[in-house]
Amino acid sequence: MKNLFILMCLILSTQLFAQDRILIKNVNVFDGKNEKLKEGVDVLVQGNKIHQIGKNISADSCEVIDGQGKVLIPGLTDSHTHIMWNDDIEYLVYGAPEGYSGVLAAVNAREMLMRGFTTIRDVGGPSFGLKHLIDEGVTPGPRILPSGAFLSQTSGHGDYDPKEWYLSPHFTGQIDKAYLRGWTIIADGVAETQKATRDILRGGAAQIKAFGSGSITGAHDPIDVTEYTIEELETIVKETDKWGTYATIHAYSNEGVQNAINAGFQCVEHGLFATEETFQMMKDHDVFFSTQFLAFGLTPEQAGLKGEAAKKYLVAQAGAEAGYERAKKIGVKMSWGTDALGSLDIQRMQSLEFTARSKYFTGYEILVQATSNNAELFERSGERHPYKEGPLGVVEKGAYADLLIVEGNPLEDIKLLSNPEKNLLLIMKDGKVFKNILP
Repeated sequence: MKNLFILMCLILSTQLFAQDRILIKNVNVFDGKNEKLKEGVDVLVQGNKIHQIGKNISADSCEVIDGQGKVLIPGLTDSHTHIMWNDDIEYLVYGAPEGYSGVLAAVNAREMLMRGFTTIRDVGGPSFGLKHLIDEGVTPGPRILPSGAFLSQTSGHGDYDPKEWYLSPHFTGQIDKAYLRGWTIIADGVAETQKATRDILRGGAAQIKAFGSGSITGAHDPIDVTEYTIEELETIVKETDKWGTYATIHAYSNEGVQNAINAGFQCVEHGLFATEETFQMMKDHDVFFSTQFLAFGLTPEQAGLKGEAAKKYLVAQAGAEAGYERAKKIGVKMSWGTDALGSLDIQRMQSLEFTARSKYFTGYEILVQATSNNAELFERSGERHPYKEGPLGVVEKGAYADLLIVEGNPLEDIKLLSNPEKNLLLIMKDGKVFKNILP
């Protein structure tokens, strides 16, 4: 019995050791930065990191996966998601029962991972709990860099108070469900924006998301309106600087984008109406441009918009192409994001962003945006970056083992990634295999 027990322990320890070391043999590697593939190499994963890349790596005590000469790329990343926003925002804030948004978000997270997205930046919403459960392995999903509650002025994009409330003589203030459920904080003036920024950072935000202009889906703000003063924006930046992180801004209007750059914001979301002069400012100040191509290539109905939101969407759509062309001409630093929100069906369009960008960029440029460029943006979270133990968005020694094997070469045909169910043969995140359909 004693010998049998020792034998069982040895077998179990060998199995655990083998599971901790995975050797992917014979792949052509896109490393996230360089256009030229590393051909016919092996990638050794130990734990949750890449341990070695080279030819003919020894397979001792490893689980071996034959890559069959196919293309291996880093896990995909999305710089502009709302992983908790899977229904009408008014219903999520005011009508949905407790737990409703969480269950939808868990479904969304699992499906994102199975589309090959291993890390996302969530730019607004109560995603802290979901992040914790994913990190603990309770439910599958991508890594999340959460922004927590939106930071908005009164009447801004984050002001979800129904009009009948504040027109009513019984209206008693802003401490409503939007705040209590972690969706938004309304702050006006220097003192309030300072306190609100500190409140969001206290909650665990990796970066701060503020609203600097009107929006498409906002309840009260026309899309052309510029929100927050330069003094309020500078206050937000000062607080994020103290915490070793950065602030990003939702801004459509040219004035809103310029105000954010001058205040020290390090990333601009949307930015469609910025002039060439403003894009040059963005480049000169090393500010990331986080815009979305598919989001403005749909009809309002396809985007799930109606009423005033549909009208504002058409205004944004009319300016989108000019904004993209200016950004490409100036050569601003571009991240890859989608801003899919409103329903799970819309979230499932996420991968179509690869096709939408192909009108403006090469496959190589798009892949860099979706991997190492996004990772560079995420690194601006500094000390608040929750995943700083290794590089993201690259295939190199010491990087997180977030790896995909693709059927075909996405450098030559980026549209392959728009059909992940068919064309992603292997999905690995944090050294764990979540999909393997290699023949």
